[in-house]
Amino acid sequence: MVSMSAAVVDRFSLQLTFVLFLSVVVVTLFMALLTAPHRDEISEFYLGNRAMSPLRNGLAMCGDYLSAATLLGSTGLVALTGYDGLLYLSGTTVAWMMVLLLIAEPLHRAGKFTPGDMLALRLPRLQRPVRIALAVCTLTITTLYLVAQLVGSVALLTQFTGEPGATTRTLCVVTIGTVVIVYASIGGMPGATVIQIIKAVMLVAGVSVTAVMVLHHFHWSPDALLTAAADRSGFGTRFLEPGLRYGASTTSKLDFLSLELAIVLGLAALPHVLMRLLAPRSGGVLRSSVVWAVGLVGLVCLAAGVLGLGATAIVGRDTIAGTDHKGDAAVLLLAHALGGGILTALLSCLAFVTLLAVAAGLTLAAATSLAHDLYGEVIRRGRASQTEELTVARLSAVVIGVLGILLALVSWDANTATLAFLAFAIAASAILPALVYSLFWRRFTGQGALLSLWGGLVCSVLLVVFSPVVSSTPDSIYPSADFAWFPLQNPGIVSIPAGFLLGWLGTVLSTRQENVSHEEFEVRMLVGSEP
Repeated sequence: MVSMSAAVVDRFSLQLTFVLFLSVVVVTLFMALLTAPHRDEISEFYLGNRAMSPLRNGLAMCGDYLSAATLLGSTGLVALTGYDGLLYLSGTTVAWMMVLLLIAEPLHRAGKFTPGDMLALRLPRLQRPVRIALAVCTLTITTLYLVAQLVGSVALLTQFTGEPGATTRTLCVVTIGTVVIVYASIGGMPGATVIQIIKAVMLVAGVSVTAVMVLHHFHWSPDALLTAAADRSGFGTRFLEPGLRYGASTTSKLDFLSLELAIVLGLAALPHVLMRLLAPRSGGVLRSSVVWAVGLVGLVCLAAGVLGLGATAIVGRDTIAGTDHKGDAAVLLLAHALGGGILTALLSCLAFVTLLAVAAGLTLAAATSLAHDLYGEVIRRGRASQTEELTVARLSAVVIGVLGILLALVSWDANTATLAFLAFAIAASAILPALVYSLFWRRFTGQGALLSLWGGLVCSVLLVVFSPVVSSTPDSIYPSADFAWFPLQNPGIVSIPAGFLLGWLGTVLSTRQENVSHEEFEVRMLVGSEP
């Protein structure tokens, strides 16, 4: 791979990127410390200031969800595959509609600090094993996603310096991981919210301005942009038609469907997104906040599509693929072509800040699950003091952060997209069935919840282990081995129905029903108060 440094980035751009990134880190750390909880109250650490406006809540939700993969990976996918990349981007926006229509308000009204509180309220007979299963799923998802963010920081560094040495790689991961630990352990939800809002504003402004520059370059003519992208893609009009990446065979079409299912359904069950849904003070604020999030995410995805097409039209697909075969360098190459070193540095800094913000949200979600669900409710059976649980939450954030750093250093050459997509698949296959059944199925039992949580988790992981991700292809983790009997790289098309089926099966085979009146739970879910 030809590094960005060797291709286009000069010393000035590298220095400016470092100065901008350092400045943003210092400012956000100061604000995180300033807004951090000053009282030993777990509600403030877990949920933060519940008096925020819908716009600020929406910005925080947008910041929690959009990662560097949207800025770099999705843009690169559009630049390399055209229509198929745009189709992939559409799933990101549709996913938020699922959150708005399906679980946002019922979960907000029935939950307290975590989704485990809602499941415990709905399934009291087996609430402890259900909390344990949910916590294991949460830790698995957040760890996979966190490692993807930290490994992504190395991948971003590679765009500038070429393949980094072991010392440089370790320094990069440890530095970003340490900042993330400080954000999560000291700032809690208030600090994380401030960081997410700053990141979201920077992301929306950065991609919008760059997209405007692309359109201005083509005299505000979308037709001229599409024509130029097709001409410089090497595929002609096929670049603007479906099938360039995902339509080569029936297997690739099923793989894409599986991926989109995981993205659209998995968002509604990602732990850090679920925590954010519990933060607004009322259902009305939540509804408006999610609407803002849908609009902001849609705007960013639209701009990312313009950037991807602009990168192909201005830089050329061959140059992008020659610099990075995955396309992650597309937006930086485009930035250099449009605005030189300054714009390249601005977008590079934005990518690093995006990594930091998402990693902080993931670490906080994992720490909350460990401290509240496992320690507070399972080990201490609800008898832990607020000070005690808060201390465990802060220590958990440190442990999760250190674990993420170590795993990222061990698996630094892992495919970050695969880690992220597996996290989405587990969320959609394990957590989503338990949530949906608990909220909307009167007969659902704790045994059904356990079977869907454990079954969805195991099914997702096993299908990936026995897929081309791990063996049988040159891009696999073990290319020389061949035990990939599952043909798809994304397990969602099988594991998601399996999770729902297992939840149903566990319920119909249950010999005992829950001893809580479903009518009482419905009152809590619909109006947000106990009868």
